Amino acid sequence: MQLVTLSGHAGAGVIVGEEVADLAGCREAIAAARLIPATVRGILEAGDAALDLVRDIVDRIGGSDGPAELLRDSGALTLRRDARLLAPVPDPAMILSCGMNYRGHLREMNSPVPAFPTSFIKNRNAIIGPDAPIVLPASHPDMVDWEGEFSVVIGRPCYAVSEAEALDYVAGYSLINDVSARDWIAPVSQATGVMGGVLAWERNLLGKQFPTFCPTGPVLATRDEVPDPDAVQLTTLLNGETMQSANTDDLVFGVRKLIAYYSQWYQFRPGDIITTGSPSGVGYGRNPKVFMRPGDRIEVRAAGIGTLANPVVAAANHRQ
Repeated sequence: MQLVTLSGHAGAGVIVGEEVADLAGCREAIAAARLIPATVRGILEAGDAALDLVRDIVDRIGGSDGPAELLRDSGALTLRRDARLLAPVPDPAMILSCGMNYRGHLREMNSPVPAFPTSFIKNRNAIIGPDAPIVLPASHPDMVDWEGEFSVVIGRPCYAVSEAEALDYVAGYSLINDVSARDWIAPVSQATGVMGGVLAWERNLLGKQFPTFCPTGPVLATRDEVPDPDAVQLTTLLNGETMQSANTDDLVFGVRKLIAYYSQWYQFRPGDIITTGSPSGVGYGRNPKVFMRPGDRIEVRAAGIGTLANPVVAAANHRQ
């Protein structure tokens, strides 16, 4: 099952074949829809019972004697290509981003393999959905890079769990583009002393926090859509040209390890997101380096989840 958040009223929806059902719009025709929380995060907080209700509604709409025509007439069921979507969970309490986690990416960045997972908090106010523009910041527009990432969405309160039980706390998976202004990467390698390195790295992380620097989506694919999170092919394309192509089997720390490790400190809640890192092929790691420019289109793809696509615009050409 694939959950979405619809633009306009920011309500929950679900993919039904080539169409999208607005769950709030289904309440008139399907009584069970009245029991479903209004938002995707609300559905996750309500647990398996709410997810099962959504599955039942998908089955009813897809049935030969279902209310599909009535829902189309009311506007509650529209073609997927016509639906405007926000990020599937536009309001997570936390986005915890893992870095330095693909062996290939570590090689291209001349970085050693870490002994433990590394992470930083990604600014949730930077979240945008599919087709929304990535805005190159006026202050630092020239070294803005892509980082396509396979991401985990938490479905149950999760604290101090083991690797063996980690996936039991997962609602599903989505894609994130960890957009990064690279202006501060070079000073990291040039820093001297312990505190010099710490301060340089902190500055580098600030380059990931600009508005629009967290495209997310296009859907939240429930666990059954992605049977093995450690065997997912991830691809990033810039203007149709493949930039990143890797499998999550190249992760230094797999999904189970990340959840178990981070949950020793963080208490995750339904809707929280953990990104798993970006594979090789980022613009900064290329020779010559390549960065996003106004007019570009960047796409991140994975089977079972779909394509997260966003145009790139200059700050002067974008109004909030």
